[in-house]
Amino acid sequence: MSFTHVSFLDQSLGQIATTIAGATAVFHQYKLDFCCGGQHSLREALAAKELDATPILSALQQLQQQEGEITDWRSKPVKELIEHILQRFHQRHRLQLPEVIRLARRVEHVHANDPNCPTGLTQHLEDMYQELESHMVKEEQILFPMLAGGIYPTGPISVMEEEHLQHGDALETLDKLTDNITLPAGACNTWTALYLALQELKEDLMQHILLENQILFVQPKASAQDDDRQMCCGSCQ
Repeated sequence: MSFTHVSFLDQSLGQIATTIAGATAVFHQYKLDFCCGGQHSLREALAAKELDATPILSALQQLQQQEGEITDWRSKPVKELIEHILQRFHQRHRLQLPEVIRLARRVEHVHANDPNCPTGLTQHLEDMYQELESHMVKEEQILFPMLAGGIYPTGPISVMEEEHLQHGDALETLDKLTDNITLPAGACNTWTALYLALQELKEDLMQHILLENQILFVQPKASAQDDDRQMCCGSCQ
């Protein structure tokens, strides 16, 4: 569904929260009740709190348009790919996980007696956040600077690849806890927003791992092999 700024104002908070990934974080920031007050339009909610619509509309528009054209990262310099990973995935994960943890905690608290409640999801997401944060810090402080400098450290790369497998296992557990991120009938806005955000997190993390395993971690090695061949050919002449 495509929204303009005008139609955003005319949509209910609940509809926006359940159709635009990340919208709940914006609403939480401005204390807009998209759950119990989800039937109110954004225009009504902003008027009730006397809030300036401009920054909220801009944030929602950015969320809607954040996916651009697909880039062939194999043709880009290593430093450019690293910067993309830092901005597109590392920064986003650090925004995504606190929000999904907050939503999961709310769902588990309110719907504890519902047989469909994803019991244990909050703790699992907190564990994922801790493990992913440790992983990203090691990349930022150790591996990425080496790759940017043209060094291909097989040891640290092997460690990161092994941790990627662990992240994949964590996503499988997430699927089990949420019935493959499938909403039960009659789910509230918070539950719906949680599963939308989880789907985005899952897709982002999978794309993040793909870029590193299939492109970033092999590109410096390929360049080094090309340099070795050039040196060999030069010495044989």
